[in-house]
Amino acid sequence: MEYSYPINLDWSKDEMATVINFYQAVEKAYEVGIDTSEIKVKYSDFKQVVRSIGEEKSLGKEFEKASGYSAYRVMQLVKNATTSKIKMQP
Repeated sequence: MEYSYPINLDWSKDEMATVINFYQAVEKAYEVGIDTSEIKVKYSDFKQVVRSIGEEKSLGKEFEKASGYSAYRVMQLVKNATTSKIKMQP
């Protein structure tokens, strides 16, 4: 797929990379599956950059609009997971 990740141009390169890594983990959850521990770490790192819930929701909506993948739905599945790996159903 060809789309841009939603980022804030005020972030440092490391912060941008952290946010992109989280969105790539969301993509992985849809495409091939991901270990819950892996995505929890990426989400924790993401929250160090995107601290406000409002900004997280806004970025999440932009990402979903561009990619069709919902970071919110992935994290809800992770939160309720009873297995060590998840894969989103289309």
